[in-house]
Amino acid sequence: MRPVIEIATPLTAAACRSLRAGDRVSLSGDVITARDTAHRLLCEALARGEGLPFPAEGAVIFYAGPCPAPPGFIIGAVGPTTSYRMDPFTVPLLKAGVRGMIGKGKRSAAVREAIKEHSAVYLAALGGIAALLSRCVTQNEILAYPDLGPEAVRRLTVRNLPLVVVNDPWGNDLYEQVLSR
Repeated sequence: MRPVIEIATPLTAAACRSLRAGDRVSLSGDVITARDTAHRLLCEALARGEGLPFPAEGAVIFYAGPCPAPPGFIIGAVGPTTSYRMDPFTVPLLKAGVRGMIGKGKRSAAVREAIKEHSAVYLAALGGIAALLSRCVTQNEILAYPDLGPEAVRRLTVRNLPLVVVNDPWGNDLYEQVLSR
């Protein structure tokens, strides 16, 4: 097993190509949170020729809707949601420059192919440890759609967010590798 690999945002194509399905990574930098409705709104903005409310090039989107911050905390619990719900919106975001996604669960064949085409990466965060993951967040800022409440688009600055590579730019899929053993 390879040691934990430290990566930072914005992600480059070279950084993504250095990763393999099954690698454990520690991610630091800015990540964008967005869930179902926000993804639809982001893709509608792209279709109208508008920009995104964050720099797309090298961005990492975390499929999460953080809980409100308790007094004295930066953020409440923040854990991954099921990724396949974002699959209909993923290809346009990858074409716009997004390079990484964080969630849980399998991705569609079309998304896996787009990950290869755009030298991107899909990372999994462990479900059930949202309170622990929140300790990795050092800053929290709403960027767009505040009316969505916890599902607003946010910029989170994270330090040493523990993740596992599920889909790499070489076409490898951790879930398929485990099932084939």
